[in-house]
Amino acid sequence: MKLVCGLGNPGACYARTRHNVGFMAVEAFVGPLSAVFGERWQARTAIVSPGGVDVLLVLPQTFMNLSGLAVDAAARFFSVEPIDVLVVHDDVDLPLGRVQVKMGGGDGGHNGIRSIIEVMGTPDFPRIRVGVGRPDDAEPDMVNHVLSPFRTEELSVLDEALKQAVEGIREWVVGGVPKAQNRVNRRVRPAKPSCPGDESHPGPQDRKEVE
Repeated sequence: MKLVCGLGNPGACYARTRHNVGFMAVEAFVGPLSAVFGERWQARTAIVSPGGVDVLLVLPQTFMNLSGLAVDAAARFFSVEPIDVLVVHDDVDLPLGRVQVKMGGGDGGHNGIRSIIEVMGTPDFPRIRVGVGRPDDAEPDMVNHVLSPFRTEELSVLDEALKQAVEGIREWVVGGVPKAQNRVNRRVRPAKPSCPGDESHPGPQDRKEVE
């Protein structure tokens, strides 16, 4: 059994916000698989078997800061080791359109990742980072940025990023992190034309998120 978790916040008001691209990516992955979600471990869950591999899908409904509770409960129930737990999440330190697969590391200021590290007791789990970019303001309000919906002109770039994330999930399921990295990380996607400064922004900064 492998576990794929998409991070996001529950509720219609957050459904299409930047912070919910983890939910979006997992739902896009499920699309052709006809999975039926139920409610368990404070999460929406489903089991699919792409390529003959059983995969537990987890979409925590605890709000972002408590995501680790659902992930850890599900992983413990099925005795899934951290190395077999893939977390898909938004990342402001990647420009919109960029997707990156990585193994382990810090939380990068992301409270959902921080919660999972704290509850599971280790940072050593794979992730798929889906870029949502940084705001253009000189003094950005990161909370408002990640909780804002994508603009109309960004949707085509978002769709392509979600396709890459789905490919990353599929490759990880059958071949682990190296196979997913070879498929996804080598792609070079230009910055979104309307935000030419995305890639010149400074590095990670802590940010508060939905309680």
